[in-house]
Amino acid sequence: MLREKKYCLWLLLAVASCQLLQAQDAGIYIPPLPDSTIIEYPADTTKPGTNYIIRKIIVEGNKKTKPAIILRELPFRPGDGYPLSELVKKFEAGRKQLMNTALFHEAVISLQRSEGYDVDILVQVKERWYIFPIPYFKPIDRNLNQWIVEQNASLKRVNYGVKLLYNNATGRNDKLRLWLINGYTKQISFSYDRLYIDKRLKWGNNTGFSLGKNREINYNSINDKQVFFKDENYVRRFFNVWSEMTYRRAIRTRHRFGIGYTREDIADTVAKLNPDYFQQGRTRIEYPELYYIMTYYDLDYIPYPTKGYAAEINVGKKGISKAVNVWQLAVKASGNWPTGQKSFFSLNGYGIIKLPFKQPYYNQRLLGYSDVFLQGYEYYVIDGTAGGYLKASLTRKLFNFDVRLPGTKKLAPFRIPINIYGRIYGNTGYIYNPYPGNNYLSNKMLYSTGVGIDITSVYDFTLKLEWSFNQLGQNGLFLHRKTIF
Repeated sequence: MLREKKYCLWLLLAVASCQLLQAQDAGIYIPPLPDSTIIEYPADTTKPGTNYIIRKIIVEGNKKTKPAIILRELPFRPGDGYPLSELVKKFEAGRKQLMNTALFHEAVISLQRSEGYDVDILVQVKERWYIFPIPYFKPIDRNLNQWIVEQNASLKRVNYGVKLLYNNATGRNDKLRLWLINGYTKQISFSYDRLYIDKRLKWGNNTGFSLGKNREINYNSINDKQVFFKDENYVRRFFNVWSEMTYRRAIRTRHRFGIGYTREDIADTVAKLNPDYFQQGRTRIEYPELYYIMTYYDLDYIPYPTKGYAAEINVGKKGISKAVNVWQLAVKASGNWPTGQKSFFSLNGYGIIKLPFKQPYYNQRLLGYSDVFLQGYEYYVIDGTAGGYLKASLTRKLFNFDVRLPGTKKLAPFRIPINIYGRIYGNTGYIYNPYPGNNYLSNKMLYSTGVGIDITSVYDFTLKLEWSFNQLGQNGLFLHRKTIF
């Protein structure tokens, strides 16, 4: 009990510290780039007060990206008028938006020339390398620690194959994905996400499918650990297909309206081991799905934010029969506030509810799966139908340096930036499970704390090394890749 009170006190102190936050802005310089594209528009020649009127916008460095995709991210248009101080703020906001498209290594917006109060704006970008046909090798366990420590780094628990990642395939910030996976899971996956399909650059579409089979399946949770069944024959087969329309009227908010279909089969032995896997000993389920997702980003850099806010709301309905019938509401939120020139405070929250509360094991997976986890509980899964967590952290940049890699002009900048941050954090969470069975971490408050080192670089690379302590008296070193929530 004393240990839990200490965790609560630490978390309250961290949350209270956000009252002392002060904002700081940062800038990036980019040398001039070749191959310019000039986009000219008729400008309004009126000069209200001391406003500077944008006459034209010049885009440079976009060898593949369509100019309209770049202009779509800017918070100003030709003909707009702003005081100089406001125009400078617009430049920084536009640079932030361009970097968050994940299309560019670098971006800068500046005044190119002015005639009286008429100004021309220069947008310079340096594009990333967009196509990656690369080998695929990934343990199937929930995190590296579980694979190395609990599964002894078994190569039998690894997926391998080839994946094709083609970003910005047509120059419109569209994404094509093709995965051919073998090993633990035999799987084929394909998806194509085009952000804009209309001339007004507001509507988009994302379509895909995946099918595969496994010889091993996680059929239950006992003592908050996954329990597996393995056989020489395939014990799980699955297929799902989806299509969604996306709508992005403004810059920061995106709406997704989706429909999907899923079918999954399990072996008779699995249904006997856990009759509640699909409920009532079923060996097959198939169901339609409808969902709506709203995402909001106002961050300085989405892969590793130091300033700004983000939120996501997910409402969905799976199934219309007794076999599958669940309404789901999930909410994520993130806030980041600078506390100094090199430090910032972050608060991340997550909450979910599934109705009705009585759900088969298939629909109870909650904490410890994918990116929904508490630091310090990486070796556990906590099943349930409602719950959430709150994470607080204080981070400071320790140092940064560049690494020269000659001959990488097409893949990355000549200087590869490496940033290293130090971080302290505290977490608290709660998962509700009306039928916990032989599990003891649900239906109680959970706490953890720790310190970590974050390493960031180009192509959104982030490696997190964390030493975490939980209320069970356990501690250890854990590896993660960054997610903003």
